[in-house]
Amino acid sequence: MMNKKCLCGICDQEKQEGIHLYRLFICRECEQKIVQTEPKEVQYHYFVKKLRNLNQMTFH
Repeated sequence: MMNKKCLCGICDQEKQEGIHLYRLFICRECEQKIVQTEPKEVQYHYFVKKLRNLNQMTFH
């Protein structure tokens, strides 16, 4: 098992466990928050804004 830490594209903290979507790393904690957040919640819009970076990173 690798002990490499990656910078989370959502919370901007270095974490060891998470997922990679293209070139964006999302830590396990943020992944769970994203999945559990309802569209009517304020934090939902924060996640949408951060995930838009994924689109920009992929197509540029």
